[in-house]
Amino acid sequence: MEQSGTSALLQGAVQDLASDVVSALRGGDHVRMSGTQAVDEAGGSLDLAAVRVVGADLLLPHVLFPTPPDPEALAVFRKTVEAFPPRADAAPTVRWSHWAMSRTLRRLDTPVTGAPGALDTSGAAFGDEAAEPDADWLDRATWQVLTHQLAVLAPLAVPGDDCAVTRAARRRPVDVARGFVRAVRRRDWQQAASAGRWLTLLDGVPDSLGLEAGLDFVELMGGSDPRVALQVQAARVIRTAGALV
Repeated sequence: MEQSGTSALLQGAVQDLASDVVSALRGGDHVRMSGTQAVDEAGGSLDLAAVRVVGADLLLPHVLFPTPPDPEALAVFRKTVEAFPPRADAAPTVRWSHWAMSRTLRRLDTPVTGAPGALDTSGAAFGDEAAEPDADWLDRATWQVLTHQLAVLAPLAVPGDDCAVTRAARRRPVDVARGFVRAVRRRDWQQAASAGRWLTLLDGVPDSLGLEAGLDFVELMGGSDPRVALQVQAARVIRTAGALV
């Protein structure tokens, strides 16, 4: 019962953070983190876990527009990166999620000192800060598994950025499109929204897919879930930015 209560609290904290990101994406403002209190040693574990679930998307508005992040949001984000390094036996998606958060931190703030592959304040490298986790498994994945994994790694879908996961997605636009349709038919709105976000970055997406209308439908059906709204709004901002280039 206690574990169930904790899970409910974590889910609520994640939804609050996602709502704040959606608000910032729609208004071009700072992520205010209304549902997260200042992190301290006694009561910060739930907040940090919630930030870990949202991942690099917590600071997505400041990457897409760009605007300087709110100091509180940046401090909690940094603390989360430091508190949750991937274990040696971590799944590839866990490693990539951490890599995405570390890359966002390097972009927006002084990188984490002492973490594997990070930089100190002088810019000297601790190891190879540009090293990426392996992504060969994505090339071997079925289109269903590929779409699922890309949905988990949706924070990597950012215009202008390049990494092994992005390159794997670019090689298989039709498979991602198939995954988008499958997710819609299965009413998996979170996966559909995340796949739609990836599709906004890919060349070779079939015109018959009707991505824009599809995203509207996903938003309508999954609109009560702020994590769905986050991915749909991110896709719209990315599409708008691409149309202006």
